[in-house]
Amino acid sequence: MAIQISTALAIYFVIWWIALFLTLPFGVRSQHEDGVGAPGTDPGAPILTRMGGKLIWTTIISAIIYGIGIAAYHAGYLSIERLSKLMGMPF
Repeated sequence: MAIQISTALAIYFVIWWIALFLTLPFGVRSQHEDGVGAPGTDPGAPILTRMGGKLIWTTIISAIIYGIGIAAYHAGYLSIERLSKLMGMPF
């Protein structure tokens, strides 16, 4: 059973978006932690977000997770029938 391109892209986008929110807090230092900051700004505001690296790591992590999911799907470990039996719901 083949997956349509639009379905594959939608699944990848959802995985990518979740991975982005998982990687956002890593490596961020606040103004309060460094003891610097412009007057009138929030002390918890980040100094350097390094978004380029986070976007690259998000893409790598989501590609790995997506690849594992697709491999499990094609191997037969991941199907609607199998998941419905595991959850005790009739299909």
